[in-house]
Amino acid sequence: MPLTILNVAYPLTRVGPDAVGGSEQILTSLDTGLAEAGHRSVVVACEGSTTAGELVATPKWDGDLDEGVRRWAQQQHYIAIRQALDKFPVDLIHMHGLDWHQYTPEPGIPLLATLHLPPDWYPDWIYEWDRPGTYLNCVSRAQLAAAPVSAVPVHVIENGVPISRLQSTVRKRNYVLALGRVCPEKGLHIALDAAREAGLPMILSGEVYRYETHIEYFDQQIKPRLNRQRKFTGPAGLARKRRLMTGARCLLVPSLVAETSSLVTMEAFACGTPVIAFGIGALPEIIEHGRTGFIVQDEREMVEAIRRVDELDPEECRRVARERFSAARMARDYMSLYGRLLLRSQAASMPASPKPLPQPSK
Repeated sequence: MPLTILNVAYPLTRVGPDAVGGSEQILTSLDTGLAEAGHRSVVVACEGSTTAGELVATPKWDGDLDEGVRRWAQQQHYIAIRQALDKFPVDLIHMHGLDWHQYTPEPGIPLLATLHLPPDWYPDWIYEWDRPGTYLNCVSRAQLAAAPVSAVPVHVIENGVPISRLQSTVRKRNYVLALGRVCPEKGLHIALDAAREAGLPMILSGEVYRYETHIEYFDQQIKPRLNRQRKFTGPAGLARKRRLMTGARCLLVPSLVAETSSLVTMEAFACGTPVIAFGIGALPEIIEHGRTGFIVQDEREMVEAIRRVDELDPEECRRVARERFSAARMARDYMSLYGRLLLRSQAASMPASPKPLPQPSK
């Protein structure tokens, strides 16, 4: 039976095929997968988003970001969610933003929140919330292990990427790549230093969001390291990302926080590009050391791994991506979970069977 699923994005970032953020990319894949499977997909996201299903747009904000702007955006999202629930026969709400708990509608429709970020980035009380029909999803076993013991049911569905859309005939070139949000926790300055020490050109591609700490990081840690050999090219849409990844000798992921997943790593594998990353969070689950990349502990080991990357087979990376990290597999897993949660909610709402009347004694 076709379902109507309401996916809710983070209020301040657009969704669509060229989305930069991980949660936005996952929402885009789910929106596409639902539509292709014959379900009705409804998406609450800011203006400028591109969706396969029906978009309920909230106002976008292009200026600097502060707490007042976030509160305004959350209120706009709450209003849009209520409008979507009034207009569409929604079966289940799927939340994706870090602040999803700030604009959650009243109970009544089952709600699944995927935790795309480290568990301790969310308030502790969400794991004890007694809101009826509420469920959580982690995107890796490492994330689940790091989460508090939860009274709210927690599931695990791993992320996936659009494998077929990442295929390219671009040939390998002599550069290394780092790609993602440009902010302190991503450690991208370490990638620039490692590439310089390894004697290879590097391309850094990503978005500098207008948070004060992100702008300061770019100005103080990234800009001074850029030159003719190590270039910053700004955000990359899908087509450009595909070319950059396929042409790179390897992708560097020097994250300084425990990654809950790593879409950029999965995308690199789909492009036939090995990944060198610090061994924290979910990265050791995703990268098969010595097969699809290298897990390293510091900058010195990263330099050594860059020099060894030609030992790895690009076709093996592609094979692993097809086997493990398909967006189609992820969408199927979520649709299966939606069905189970709906059955559970229906069972919980059914009146209890009356107890049989006692039989008169003979």
